[in-house]
Amino acid sequence: MSKRKLTRRQQWRIDKIQQERLARAERKDGDGPAKVSGQLGNEQHGRVVTHYGRQVIVENTNGETVRCHFRATLEQLVVGDRVVYQPPTDEGLGVVSAIEPRSTVLKRPDPYGNLKPVAANVEQMLIVFAPLPTPSSQLLDRYLVAAELSGIAPILVLNKADLIDAQSRPLIDDMLGPYRHLGYTVLEASATAAHGLNALREHLRSKTSVFVGQSGVGKSSLINALMPDVDLAIGGLSETSGLGQHTTVTAQLLRFADGGDLIDSPGVREFGLWHISEDELLRGYTELAPLAGACKFRNCSHRHEPGCALLAAAEDGSISSDRLENFFRIAETLDDDARSRY
Repeated sequence: MSKRKLTRRQQWRIDKIQQERLARAERKDGDGPAKVSGQLGNEQHGRVVTHYGRQVIVENTNGETVRCHFRATLEQLVVGDRVVYQPPTDEGLGVVSAIEPRSTVLKRPDPYGNLKPVAANVEQMLIVFAPLPTPSSQLLDRYLVAAELSGIAPILVLNKADLIDAQSRPLIDDMLGPYRHLGYTVLEASATAAHGLNALREHLRSKTSVFVGQSGVGKSSLINALMPDVDLAIGGLSETSGLGQHTTVTAQLLRFADGGDLIDSPGVREFGLWHISEDELLRGYTELAPLAGACKFRNCSHRHEPGCALLAAAEDGSISSDRLENFFRIAETLDDDARSRY
C-alpha cells in the first residue's frame, strides 16, 4: 500500500514539526532536558544502526542502543540516518520523531520504478568485483555513475586477486587502465589469502562506507576478513548460472576496529539506472560531461553528428572508446520517461 500524497500545506506542517523536534533535541544537548510526557524519555540525537522493516535500532552518542518505531509522517528511514528519538521509560519501544538532514543518500529504484533510499550519510562506495564472475566494465560504470550522481567517493576493489593468472592478468589490466587514468583508486585484495587488507583498512578508516558489487564477488568474505567478529553468511557461486547468491538480509551499520563504519545492506545484482535521464547519465561520466558543450551542434546526440566532441575524443584516444560505448549501451536501457527529459 503506497503512502497518500500530501498537499503543500500538509508537507509544510510536517517539516515545521520536524524542525521543532530537532531544535528541542539541540536545546536538550546544550541547556538541559526537554520536557516530554507519557511513557517516553527525553528527545535526544542518535543514529540508525539496524533496520527491521517498520522498526529500527538507534544508537546514541554514548553507544547505547534502543529499538524504536517511527512516526508515519517521516520519510523512509535507512541505516546511517541521524535522527531525533525518544527512548522508552519502560520495556516498550522508543520513537523516532525526526530525521536530520542527510549529507548523501544512496537510492535505487524498486520494481515499480519508485526511487527508494538504501543508505544515508555514506562517504565512500567500495565497488567490489573479481576475476569470477567475469568482470564487466559496463557494470562497473553503472556503479561509478551511481556514486558520482550521489556525491559519494568511489573506490574499485578487485577481490580474489589470488585467482588472477598469467592469462587473465593482461585482460584485467587492460579493463582497469581507463579507470586508473581517470584517477579512480583501484585496490587489489584477497579475503582468503589475506592480501591487500591493510591498504583496504587505511581507506576505510574514519569513513562511513558501503560495499556494492555483483553477487559472488566476495563482499561478505571481505567484510569477515576485515571484521572477524561479525561472521556474515557467505554465499558461493551457483553451479548452474555461475552467478552469486545473495547473503545479506538485514541492513545494519558495522564498526571497524581501526575506526570507520560500514553500512551492510541487502545487495542487488546491479544498480538499475533506467530511472535517470541521458543528461544525468552523461554527468556520471566525469570525462565525457565536460566535452558535451564543445560539440558543433547544441542538440548533438553524440552518436553520428559531424563535429561531435565525444566521438572525436574517442577517435584520437583522448577518452576511452570502451567507456563511451558503455555510455551508449547504458543509455539504451533508460526508460521512455527519462529520455523525454533529455
